[in-house]
Amino acid sequence: MTIELTDAQLERYARHVILDEVGEEGQARLLAARVLVVGAGGLGAPVLLYLAAAGIGRLTIADPDTVEVSNLQRQVIHSTATIGHPKAESARTAIARLDPDLQVTALVDKVTAANAARLVADHDLVVDGTDNFAARYLLNDACYFARVPLVSAALLRFEGQISTYKAHEPGENRPCYRCLFRSPPPPDLVPRCEQAGIFGAVAGVVGTMQATEVLKEILGLGEGLAGTLLLYDALGATVRRLKARRDPDCPLCGSHPTIRDLSGHA
Repeated sequence: MTIELTDAQLERYARHVILDEVGEEGQARLLAARVLVVGAGGLGAPVLLYLAAAGIGRLTIADPDTVEVSNLQRQVIHSTATIGHPKAESARTAIARLDPDLQVTALVDKVTAANAARLVADHDLVVDGTDNFAARYLLNDACYFARVPLVSAALLRFEGQISTYKAHEPGENRPCYRCLFRSPPPPDLVPRCEQAGIFGAVAGVVGTMQATEVLKEILGLGEGLAGTLLLYDALGATVRRLKARRDPDCPLCGSHPTIRDLSGHA
């Protein structure tokens, strides 16, 4: 179904529409897109704001946590007024202030093996804004089985990393997350942000990168990050691109997979 932009939408998205690479047809594709954002924290906050501003027509926010005062240093979609509120609902309220015409669903729930397949399959693309390895591996596997692209990122201190995973597509330059990181590290090896800290603006930089990659994927623009792991170092003001290849021995997308469903996830 082709969406015809209204006069109000043409005015709102004028700076997109005048781009030859986007135009009215591209903006209509954004308005028709369905994106699941898992995590409304440091990464999810800028992702959600910029996807909403860009006109993603249907956004689903999944996050079981509530807003705490320590979140506000980087989770810019929330406010002092929403402390104690569910993050998913706080984010939905902020998006409604930005554009009340968008369809936004707030899930105050954890994404688990029991609901991941259904959630992922109902969307065109998934954004991983979580802060734990269990969620990353679950989303990687669920997206692979559903053949849905995954834009995933992670933060720690002054650094961030981001990639797009489309291992359901053929080619050695289409690895999944497990191809790069076969299994989670020991729990005490990689501290979480509440233990090691996070420079707030780094979340904004990496989160807006994620939003950009989502829009590029939907519009088919430029060179995506599938097959590339992008590393951002704020202190050195550097961005490194590492080539990533499919692992033929990957237990999910390799030649002889041993992971065939989500039953291995808690």
